[in-house]
Amino acid sequence: GLERGAKNQFSTFSNFITTINQKKEGIGNRNSPTQLVIPNIKNVKGLPPICLDVRQKQRISIVTLPEELKAPIPPEPSLPIQTKTVKDFQDDMEKAKSSGDWKAVHYFYSTTFDSFLEINAAFKKDTNSPFNTIEDSGINAKFVNVVYDALLNTPQDVQKSVLKGVINGLLQEWKGPRTKDDLRAYCILLQNPQFSNTSTYVIYAHLLRQIAALTEADHHFLVHWSKKISQRRFKQLVDRLLQFISLRLFPAKPEEFPPMVKCTWWIPSATKVLSLFNAANSLISPPIISYTDFYNSTLDHIDLMEEYHNWQCYGNSHRFSFCQYPFIISIAAKKVIIQRDSEQQMINIARQSLVDKVSRRQKPDMNMLFLNVKVRRTHLVSDSLDELARKRADLKKKLKVTFVGEAGLDMGGLTKEWFLLLIRQIFHPDYGMFTYHKDSHCHWFSFKCDNYSEFRLVGALMGLAVYNSITLDIRFPPCCYKKLLSPPIVPCDHNTLVGICDVTLDDLFQIMPELAHGLSELLSYEGNVEEDFYSTFQVFQEEFGVIKSYNLKPNGDKIPVTNQNRKEYVQLYVDFLLNKSIYKQFSAFYYGFHSVCASYALLLLRPEEVEILVCGSPELDMSALQRSTQYEGYQKTDLTIRYFWDVVLGFSLDLQKKLLHFATGSDRVPVGGMADLNFKISKSETSTNWLPVAHTCFNQLCLPPYKNKKELKQKLIIGISNAEGFGLE
Repeated sequence: GLERGAKNQFSTFSNFITTINQKKEGIGNRNSPTQLVIPNIKNVKGLPPICLDVRQKQRISIVTLPEELKAPIPPEPSLPIQTKTVKDFQDDMEKAKSSGDWKAVHYFYSTTFDSFLEINAAFKKDTNSPFNTIEDSGINAKFVNVVYDALLNTPQDVQKSVLKGVINGLLQEWKGPRTKDDLRAYCILLQNPQFSNTSTYVIYAHLLRQIAALTEADHHFLVHWSKKISQRRFKQLVDRLLQFISLRLFPAKPEEFPPMVKCTWWIPSATKVLSLFNAANSLISPPIISYTDFYNSTLDHIDLMEEYHNWQCYGNSHRFSFCQYPFIISIAAKKVIIQRDSEQQMINIARQSLVDKVSRRQKPDMNMLFLNVKVRRTHLVSDSLDELARKRADLKKKLKVTFVGEAGLDMGGLTKEWFLLLIRQIFHPDYGMFTYHKDSHCHWFSFKCDNYSEFRLVGALMGLAVYNSITLDIRFPPCCYKKLLSPPIVPCDHNTLVGICDVTLDDLFQIMPELAHGLSELLSYEGNVEEDFYSTFQVFQEEFGVIKSYNLKPNGDKIPVTNQNRKEYVQLYVDFLLNKSIYKQFSAFYYGFHSVCASYALLLLRPEEVEILVCGSPELDMSALQRSTQYEGYQKTDLTIRYFWDVVLGFSLDLQKKLLHFATGSDRVPVGGMADLNFKISKSETSTNWLPVAHTCFNQLCLPPYKNKKELKQKLIIGISNAEGFGLE
């Protein structure tokens, strides 16, 4: 829209200031777009800093600005009277479009955006009401939307008058704390669609800087007001901020912006404002937009480890790092950080082992650099748990697995096979550590099992999977990962409770939906709860054939559940089931996981992201795998390859998972999707009577040149359905 009319670039703040007074006299007689002759942006000095740092609360006075940049200090008048309605404005727009006379529209825009007072006069629902609460911003959202939707369809001089008005508002001197009218103006200005154009980024940056430097109390209001914005508008605001950050990092035309050294505050300011929208999004259940909509994939291409190390060294101090705002970092980027952090820990541990060996004048052995696990298939669980218990000091070394009696060498494939088989056996209901809930298709900790050392080792097993970048077929509910990050760093004081988090009825629905539904019915019951249910603050559980009772609060067996206290009863019941009844089991699991995965990188993760790192994605997209597959000895147009994909795309989900397991050692999709598998199909120069062979270490399938589709399908199904065990060619 900004390209309509004269195609001049909007320049820096200072250029606009110098033209404001020159243009004000001509406001009344502009019936057509007026051109502004503005020097090139890269030759113009920008506005001096409005505040020294994003986190600094006190502003530099307008007195510190050069004379030519000073704006007159406005008095403190009451809000101007603005009587125009949505209908009046729409009528003016229709008249202007049909007649070509934009005088009334121009006057409305130029006066409305000339100051924060005028903005409030135009868009405040009631100018006589203060609207000082977080519940209601007092903004006439419909009017704001109509005015902004029309703005990009107006002549360029109208659009320029809006930007000049915004500059006026940003340049005014502030005495004392901001009023709610000021916050309302900021909230409205942020929604200006003109800021999607790079030519307005200098103004946008100063707006963001002022908002970022507001007090925490002011941010609190902006967060709560923002959650009332419609989903579409909210997403537009987030996308605009993400685009601003991306283009400042990697500008398509560097000459459009001031040099990076002169505007290092742009990105911190935008990221801080984006964090306010992220906070607003988190306040609503379900959220306005997905947490993944805050990801900025541009950050995947910067030096993430430098960001991570800066954050580790300086924390949340004056030095900016994107790791201070982890919601903006994609799960793929976080995986890279965690992988490299794990690799560095592996190198450090291995180096220390080598130094210790040499200092004792012992001969170094390559095996000392790895966590070597030797297991028998017939005693898989007991051997694995014994090995991990015995070699606890080596858990942070690179994992290598050997199956006794098999000649396979572990280049990654045996490790994946070991994890897959071990998880399958440990989570079997007969093993007794976890209970499988059919209604929710997930596992939960069994309060009956008191073998806490095994829970610790299972936690270590899951930690090893993350540490060694292996995805597992584990079906824990989201609540488990929330507990696993409570807290994300193991506390130094061992008396501190771990694995305890705030749980709700929604969390119980994801595990035991039938029980959760019953409790929900209790909350909405319209009769007399005490007389009809005859319950107390007590729960009963069957343990090895014996019914045991537990009080949810002191003397709970003597406290009846009533209409008045039923909410407390439900909350205590849910807390008992998901926290207290399994505390010892889960705390052992927690310590096991963190004994391997102890890293500040966990502070960057949401519970949902931990689940993705542990489990990968269960969604198989074989078409995506086909697009990313590499070939050796074959061309993708060869008849055998065409037969192969026709067969695979026609497989059931179960057979597709078996193929993935056969070729890669896991039936889960990694964080980066199918492309991250680096799947390869190689031509096997053997008889077509042979079955396909897989090298799971390299995600490689060796396929003989079968003559027809029927033969290929038959041999492939036999191969993938009998895929346990390893040998050497």
